[in-house]
Amino acid sequence: MSTERGDPDARGDGLPVGPEPTPIAHERLPIDPDLESGESDLGSGATGEREARPRSARTRRAEPSVLAAIALGGALGAPARYGMAQLIHVAANTFPWATFWTNISGSFALGLILVLTLERFPPTRYLRPFVATGFLGAYTTYSTFAVETDLLIKDGHAFIGVAYAAASLVGGLLAVWVGMGAARLVPPSHRGAGT
Repeated sequence: MSTERGDPDARGDGLPVGPEPTPIAHERLPIDPDLESGESDLGSGATGEREARPRSARTRRAEPSVLAAIALGGALGAPARYGMAQLIHVAANTFPWATFWTNISGSFALGLILVLTLERFPPTRYLRPFVATGFLGAYTTYSTFAVETDLLIKDGHAFIGVAYAAASLVGGLLAVWVGMGAARLVPPSHRGAGT
């Protein structure tokens, strides 16, 4: 099987490479709402496949002020997670309630904050990176969730481990949905208005 660019079987799946399909409306929108509507991280390669490429000739770098907002949010989110773990005491080999409620409350807050910052309030450069990426990124924890699940199963508490994983997934998605719904109850402000 050849993978040269000029080969009709360049994708490696045995199907000929044809013209690129017409993009659906949501494919033309930027993935990141901080990008301009014409910018995208995806482009068409020589084979017609979508592949990552730079947005412009020069590499876009994160602005130091945005990175500072993320770092400040993270510096506040990590101790908040620690505080939550101190409030909820969990015995060994039992359901990890502290991490569960930390991740569920973080999921709710993420749904709430993202809808508020993207749909309800005037655009701001620092609020979303500070809260969503910084604070909630440090507050919530996938790594602790994964380790706790693994340890529960490895130590012979498979039912608790699987229940914890399932409840975290379902509860997290439900919490995001509820947070988004709660944010949509807030009347929209006049985006971009100078008042």
